[in-house]
Amino acid sequence: MKNSESTEHQIPVFGRNSRILQRGTITEPKSQIMELAEGQYTKLTFSGHETFQCRNLWLKKGYDFLKRGCSFNDATAVVELGVGKNMVASIAYWMKAFDLLDKNSALTEFGTYLLDSDIGRDPFLEDEMSLWLLHYHLIKKNFATTFHLIFNEMRQERPEFKKEHFLAYVQMKATQLQIASTININTLSNDFDIFVKTYKTPNKNEKDPEEAFTSLLTDLHLLKSETRRSDDGFQSTIYHINHPHDANISDELLLYSIVDNETFKDSISLRSIAQETNSPGNIFAINQQELSKRLSKISRNDKLKIFELSYSENAGIAELQIKNKPNKFTILDIYYGF
Repeated sequence: MKNSESTEHQIPVFGRNSRILQRGTITEPKSQIMELAEGQYTKLTFSGHETFQCRNLWLKKGYDFLKRGCSFNDATAVVELGVGKNMVASIAYWMKAFDLLDKNSALTEFGTYLLDSDIGRDPFLEDEMSLWLLHYHLIKKNFATTFHLIFNEMRQERPEFKKEHFLAYVQMKATQLQIASTININTLSNDFDIFVKTYKTPNKNEKDPEEAFTSLLTDLHLLKSETRRSDDGFQSTIYHINHPHDANISDELLLYSIVDNETFKDSISLRSIAQETNSPGNIFAINQQELSKRLSKISRNDKLKIFELSYSENAGIAELQIKNKPNKFTILDIYYGF
């Protein structure tokens, strides 16, 4: 399919249990289409980053560039940003992927809250918690589909996975939706590689100089890999999502991610917080037992008592109640000291 072409698909929409919910017409301008949230249509995006992972300071550089009233389409963008043309496009992609730009390419409230030089809480991302916050928005925004799929779906079915498993997983879903012919396996493979580079700690002996550039989220240590040899002698790389024991996921960030979930009401079950799409359990890779401990801790946190939080476990049912539901940024302000 040519990039300039637009194809309409009359496709069935599948929910989490692969049952057909409804039908609708979707316009596909460039990338593949797949339903990822029950009852909703979502574009499946596997390209746009120009095969560059998000580098340190790219987001701040992009934010300041747009704040000055410039555009990534400006002829001077290459000179002003100090990068090549493809990297300009990549910065624009990652700004959207991290929820710093909206669908109209306007700066978001979140982008200003975090990166603005005058009022931003952590413009240069010096606090590791800010990286966890960006990771949260990357997965929840679902602009970079591979990231959303792996954290919300695939790791539930395959705690350990190879690239081949991911490629097969997407192809299976596309076949269910009768759009398998639109999946470009090379584009999908490249996108998985960018996912790995985003979280992988660079090898000091890396031969490729491009691989020596540190990605924005490598310090989170969320992705582990190991090389294994199969019975037939072939080696392959196995990946799994890891939750570091020393992860700087503050009580404030955890509560923020709960309040920010539009499907959560004032009373939220532990199961939902652990397993629902875009839940803290999925995005931060925290198991249900650990989440229960964290929720109990949050409910006793004096800094958060103004929100009237309570966590209870009765008759096998555990739930968090928020009687005074706050503005989500008010929660983060407590952490950042504003």
